[in-house]
Amino acid sequence: MNRAVLVLSTLTPAGRWRAVQQRDRRFDGAFVYAVRSTGIYCRPSCPSRRPRRPLVEYFALPEAAEAAGFRACRRCHPQLSALPDPAVGVVRDLCRVIDAQLDRPASLATLGRRVGWSSYQVVRAFRRVLGVTPKAYRAAQQTRQLKSSLKENRHVSPAIYAAGYSSPSRVSERAAPALGMTPATYGRGGRGMVIRFAVVPSPLGLLLVGATTKGVCRIALGDSASALERELRDEFPAADIQAGSITRWVRPIVQHLEGHQPHLDLPVDIRATAFQQRVWDELRKIPLGRTKTYQDVARAIGRPRATRAVARACATNPVAIVIPCHRVVPKAGDEGGYRWGPERKRQLLDQERSAR
Repeated sequence: MNRAVLVLSTLTPAGRWRAVQQRDRRFDGAFVYAVRSTGIYCRPSCPSRRPRRPLVEYFALPEAAEAAGFRACRRCHPQLSALPDPAVGVVRDLCRVIDAQLDRPASLATLGRRVGWSSYQVVRAFRRVLGVTPKAYRAAQQTRQLKSSLKENRHVSPAIYAAGYSSPSRVSERAAPALGMTPATYGRGGRGMVIRFAVVPSPLGLLLVGATTKGVCRIALGDSASALERELRDEFPAADIQAGSITRWVRPIVQHLEGHQPHLDLPVDIRATAFQQRVWDELRKIPLGRTKTYQDVARAIGRPRATRAVARACATNPVAIVIPCHRVVPKAGDEGGYRWGPERKRQLLDQERSAR
C-alpha cells in the first residue's frame, strides 16, 4: 500500500493518536496536532514530549491550526511538512482564495476553474481533506473574523461588514449560533474569561503581564501600576480580573528584558484577524538583534502594498516583547514609533543587539 493510501485510510481519531504516540513519520503532512495547554501545533513525528490525549486537537492543514489560534512548533516546523496527497495542496490554495475574499465569495465553478476541477471535485476534496464544504469553511472563517473584529472595534456594525457579511440579518442567521450569543454580547469585553495579572519592575519601567490558563493575553509597559491595571480592565471590562502571582509567565519576560534569556517562546492567548496573525507570525521570525521594515514584512506575507496595514497590526499587538513588534522599523532608517514610547523601543533594540 503506498503512503498516500495508507494515510487516507487510517485518519480516524484513534489512528491519529496512534501516529502521534509512535511519532510515525509516514503521517507527516497528512495532519498536524495541536496541544491546548501550550498553544503549539506539531507534525506527528515531532520529538517533543508527548502530550496528554485530552489536550490534543487535530487539523488537516497547518493553516487550520493557525486559524484556531495555535502556532507552529519550532522543533519540527510542521508548516513545512510534505503533502502526501495532492488534493491537500489544492485545498490549501483554495482556502487562501476564500480567506482573501470573504466579502465577495467565489462560486464553486470559479474555484474549480482556478485548479482545473469541476464543482463536484472541489466539494469532494474539501469534504475529504477538511471534513466540510467550501461554503461551510467560508462561514467558519467569517465567524472567526467577526469575533476578532468585535474584540478589536467593540462596535457591531463595522465588525459585521469587516467580516464580509452583507447585512446584520445575515449575522443573525449564520454567525449568532456559532458565537453562542449575539454579536453585541460577544463584544462585551471578555465575558467569561479569568485573567490573572501582575505588575513588576523591569529595566523598561513597570511591566504588566496578564494571562489566562492558556497563555499570556496582555503585556504592557508604563510608569504607573494603577494606570496599567486600569488599561487591562478597560480592555476586558467583563472579564474576571485578579491580581496575583503568575511567576511562570512573568519571570522569563523580565529575564529577557534583563538580557539573561535571549529567546522567548511563551504560549499566548490572543484573538487576531487572519491578516494580523500572518503579520505577528512573521514578526516572531525576525532574529534577535535584527530589524525589518514594514515593507519587508508586507512583502514576506505576500501583501507588498499593505505597509500601512502591517503598521496597524504592529500597533495593535497585545503581547509586545513576546511578539517583537519593536523589531519593525520605518524605511527611513530610524527606530520609528512604539506603543510604549520610542525610548523604550531604542532600549530594547540596543539590548538585543548587544546580546547577539
